[in-house]
Amino acid sequence: MHTLFLLNPTAGKADCTRTLPQQIAAAAAGAGLAPEDYTIRVTTHAGHARELSRAAAAAAQKAGVELRIFTAGGDGTFNEALTGAHGFDKTAVGCLPYGSGNDFLRTYGTKEEFLDLDAQLAGGAVPIDLMRTSLGLSATICAAGLDAQVAYGIPKFRRIPLCGGEAAYALSIVQQLCGHIGRRVEYVIDGEVLTVDCLMCAVCNGRAYGGGFMAGPEAQPDDGWLDVFIVRKVSRRVIAKLLMLYKNGQHFQNGQLTEAAKPYFIYRRAKSVSLRAADGRGPIIATVDGECAPCKQVSVQVQPLAGHVLLPLPAYQRFTAKKAGVK
Repeated sequence: MHTLFLLNPTAGKADCTRTLPQQIAAAAAGAGLAPEDYTIRVTTHAGHARELSRAAAAAAQKAGVELRIFTAGGDGTFNEALTGAHGFDKTAVGCLPYGSGNDFLRTYGTKEEFLDLDAQLAGGAVPIDLMRTSLGLSATICAAGLDAQVAYGIPKFRRIPLCGGEAAYALSIVQQLCGHIGRRVEYVIDGEVLTVDCLMCAVCNGRAYGGGFMAGPEAQPDDGWLDVFIVRKVSRRVIAKLLMLYKNGQHFQNGQLTEAAKPYFIYRRAKSVSLRAADGRGPIIATVDGECAPCKQVSVQVQPLAGHVLLPLPAYQRFTAKKAGVK
């Protein structure tokens, strides 16, 4: 087995390459890994983690050896490596949460567990479903509507002097709320056609996105199903109340919408979802793992157990115990 660490120096608020290599060396020695058993690479441009993971996965497959890839960055870096490793059954990908969102891990455990290098090296690989979307592969959530529009608008505010991440996010929210709220959207969900005046929607394989919004609070990333939540168009005075329900996962409990959520949400379980604007106002903004783009049509299909991810020991033990039916 070989272990590859991919470090993204631009993820999050601090450059992880300043101290993480020394920490990796110490943890690797503690786990009994020799220097030749692992490699540390630093990404230098967008897409680099995908390139490095694909090359390493192909080499491992050819050599017949197992490969572990740990990405130190955010969900975008993790997604790049997962995409690069897709199709290579001897490679599994894990994440060290050094980014700003780190939503993938929220389905399985805590940030502290995933930052623990000793626990990561002692953990194991599990199979999970992936989503094939119009914006590429994803292990978590594909969203469209207001939340995606906010994310899409952030970069232009970051170009303003002294306008950091939180300020840019706040300004983008204000811009969206001052504009036209909601879209008329046609959905095709496993053949069922719905036309809805909606605020936003989320197609969930994982549970969280957007830095902790629990859109799919009971999503199971290995059950072969997608949890689909459509939020109906509401007045501006209701949006704050609705977003608090959504952020805290209080819209869905015990396999159904809560009473507070029923007037505002539509829920379906599905294998395939597509949506397109039905109001003649141009493309819909969609987002997957931090990547945003305008799309004429957004499509999502589940790919059962098409990915292999690494979990730190506590999360791995919980996951395997649950699969075995142990409480």
